[in-house]
Amino acid sequence: MKNGFVFFLISVVFVSGCQSMKKAGVTVGLDRVNEFNYLFKGKRIGIIANHTSYDSKGRFIVDIFRSLPESRVTALFGPEHGFKGNYSAGKKIDDSAALDSVPIYSLYGKTRKPTPEMLSDVDVLVFDIQDVGARFYTYIWTMALAMEAAAEQGIRFVVLDRPNPINGVTVEGTVLDTAFATFVGLFPIPVRHGMTVGELAKLFNGEGWLKNGVKVDLKVVPMQGWKRKMWFDQTGLKFIPPSPNMPNLLTATVYPGLCLLEGTNVSVGRGTEKPFLQFGAPWIDSDSLISTVNAYNLEGVSFRKVEFTPRSIQGKSENPKYKNEKCRGLEITIEDRDRFKPFITGVRIVQAIHRLFPENFQWRPAHFDRLSGNDEIRKTISEGKDIKSLIAQWERDLQKFQPIREKYLIYK
Repeated sequence: MKNGFVFFLISVVFVSGCQSMKKAGVTVGLDRVNEFNYLFKGKRIGIIANHTSYDSKGRFIVDIFRSLPESRVTALFGPEHGFKGNYSAGKKIDDSAALDSVPIYSLYGKTRKPTPEMLSDVDVLVFDIQDVGARFYTYIWTMALAMEAAAEQGIRFVVLDRPNPINGVTVEGTVLDTAFATFVGLFPIPVRHGMTVGELAKLFNGEGWLKNGVKVDLKVVPMQGWKRKMWFDQTGLKFIPPSPNMPNLLTATVYPGLCLLEGTNVSVGRGTEKPFLQFGAPWIDSDSLISTVNAYNLEGVSFRKVEFTPRSIQGKSENPKYKNEKCRGLEITIEDRDRFKPFITGVRIVQAIHRLFPENFQWRPAHFDRLSGNDEIRKTISEGKDIKSLIAQWERDLQKFQPIREKYLIYK
């Protein structure tokens, strides 16, 4: 028995070691710049990047490109949250002081699209930012507008690819109705698209979705070792929070659904250490809410009652909903992330709160519709109707989207 137990322990250690070995090995596009130096040799390089733009060895993108022979970094561009990633969501950002004489232009201030003047000293425009896999995360739309600008100026556009952190298999939610196109969704893709930024760039370009149907000279530097079924914590790569309120993979997992609450007067936990993992308001009764939400039998998720008080947090959430007020609500626990459906979970949560607290609940109609990609969800919930017919329609729309998506996938 004793020897058998020792053998069991050795087996566990061996299996754990093998799993650790399997986790290591994904290299991002930035790791492979030297292999693709022919794209950059003798060129003036513009770089769209932020604080996530590191290779697997911890080297920053600007340093890597400066080490390339016969090329020169001439312009830098920062998306929402800034080149250093230290601005709150939605905060307008001015152009920054130069980095070693290289200008840093903001693409989340006076303009969201590089101007001809910004690109006047650029031959190749490079995009390298970690996305989170949700339609309303703005980095992919910064990429789309930059692709348009590059096409209009006859500039090559290179995407250094990175993982979709919430896997590249699962596709979920509404396909955007382009009548509701904004900077949280410009093109008709689902909320959870299951694609990498490189694949999305190919989709946007290949389907002629860029303004006036322009096509850019697009090159994607692919990853090595990444499989579609991988979650980020299976890649061996370090998770760098892509934005101030996206601190970990768990938050990214719930984000494609819980973000819908941003279009209401319910707090999503901004101003706390658990944004998007808890939600509530001073007027919510947690007991009735958890009973109603549990009755939906949502897959892969459980809830517990919670109280929290949003505070002002510099660089994360300076003025959160219900600042300094005690909120009651629920906290989310993911029981099975492969079965969990964040979008339908988010819609059901909104439906439950609207039904239970009609005198207190309020829509931010325009913003909710932008996030949803249509106005049907809000109208259906407001009218007290069953959303099952909507869910069936989403599935039909996803089935139509899938063959379009398949044309642009790079990885298996």
